[in-house]
Amino acid sequence: MHGLVIRNTGSWYTVRTDDGRVVESKIKGSFRLKAIRNTNPVAIGDRVEIEFHSVGTAFITAIEERRNYIIRRASNLSKQAHILAANIDQAMLVVTVNYPQTTTVFIDRFLATAEAYCIPVILVFNKLDRYDVDDTAYLEALINLYATVGYSCMSICALTGDGIPALRELLVDRITLFSGHSGVGKSTIINQLIPDANLKTNAISEYHRKGVHTTTFSEMIPLPEGGYLIDTPGIKGFGTIEMEGVEIAHYFPEIFRFSANCRFHNCTHRNEPGCAVLQALEEHYISESRYKSYLNILEDKENNKYREAF
Repeated sequence: MHGLVIRNTGSWYTVRTDDGRVVESKIKGSFRLKAIRNTNPVAIGDRVEIEFHSVGTAFITAIEERRNYIIRRASNLSKQAHILAANIDQAMLVVTVNYPQTTTVFIDRFLATAEAYCIPVILVFNKLDRYDVDDTAYLEALINLYATVGYSCMSICALTGDGIPALRELLVDRITLFSGHSGVGKSTIINQLIPDANLKTNAISEYHRKGVHTTTFSEMIPLPEGGYLIDTPGIKGFGTIEMEGVEIAHYFPEIFRFSANCRFHNCTHRNEPGCAVLQALEEHYISESRYKSYLNILEDKENNKYREAF
């Protein structure tokens, strides 16, 4: 029997079978051993094979080949990875410039990982109602930066519904991963898109300006217009994984574009003579923040470490 993994609550996986049944499943013991480096050998969005072993429950015995996935380094497990979702059409990274702040390093790490697996990303800037003049100016600068690189950006206010109709149009008949820090408003957005979802929401800490986790497990939620939203728990940091040092520049489109003119084919774009990337940085064709994010990922790879703050 074949099906789609639509929920993960820890050791249990909810599978919607091809004939429409919803089955609670576990991983067969021998299958679990094959996933040496992943904290979750089965991910939301996986197509799987299952064997029934009692009424209403089953074992997952195999995963069908994934067409893509998005992955991050598991928190506090520097040599292990966690797959956020598999077989997705696009990802939406929900960003807030304040309440809480989303750093450009976090954004760039997410974008680089999505580039590595050819997953289009839309940056969704939320909480327009909360920003003062300085916040709004910074928001406009971020949108200009990422739009110039080539990423789609949109601004919304999930609380009032401003921008939600335009967002809804981008989701029809697609499987979309929603991701971002805790407190950026993912659950509020989903409640606007799917009123029957009734996802729990919490106010962020006004003192620390940080969110608290309201989504505790990953779930695929069907959209009324067709397609699925994948809701995942908020993530504090985004440690990159499965990237070789020489490849990292490939996942920053503007850096990769200029790197074709570097004197050396293995240029790391730090201090080599004839580096076209450093020249482009000096001439402001590449932003300082994006370049610093590139170096940040490169240093993590070289030092075999992961700093959770990012």
